[in-house]
Amino acid sequence: MVIIAIIILSYLLGSIPSGLIVGKAKGIDIREHGSGNLGATNTFRVLGVKAGIIVTLADILKGTLATALPDLLQSDLHLHPLIPGVIAVIGHMFPIFAGFKGGKAVATSGGVLLCYAPLMFVVIVVVFILCLYITKYVSLSSIVAAVAALIYAFIDGDHALIIVVSILAFFVIYRHRANISRIKNKTEPKVKWL
Repeated sequence: MVIIAIIILSYLLGSIPSGLIVGKAKGIDIREHGSGNLGATNTFRVLGVKAGIIVTLADILKGTLATALPDLLQSDLHLHPLIPGVIAVIGHMFPIFAGFKGGKAVATSGGVLLCYAPLMFVVIVVVFILCLYITKYVSLSSIVAAVAALIYAFIDGDHALIIVVSILAFFVIYRHRANISRIKNKTEPKVKWL
């Protein structure tokens, strides 16, 4: 029962639509603006830097908290912490509280890694920021960071981490497929605040 409770709670945590909540507080439904996505990137685009930072941190925290649940609840059922982390990411992508249309898995995946492999998190954040500074494409930076995470996981050699990062990297890349097409066509918007 404890494992089931952790899995459900992880999904519900991931389902919290940070972008929608912050937007509603400002009287704006961000699903009706920009890309229509509930993630941090669209929040930056529609609501500005401050709101974007809040949503980014909230989405990261969802992944971190879910990954920490087995320890927080002192579960002795040997549930690997990465499992509820992945469930939270799925909740973020398909949130029950927002019609199952959520974000692109980047920040919440980062939150999972922040809890489980903090040094890896720091490395991929640096990779993301450097790529963003050079290209001005958030989507491309997210994809490059996902690939960097995968390389790091293979170097680290933690089998569970390799499997989970492979899944998370797939989520990130797959959910950015439209962005990849726009980058190729040179129609992908660049960040203007960096």
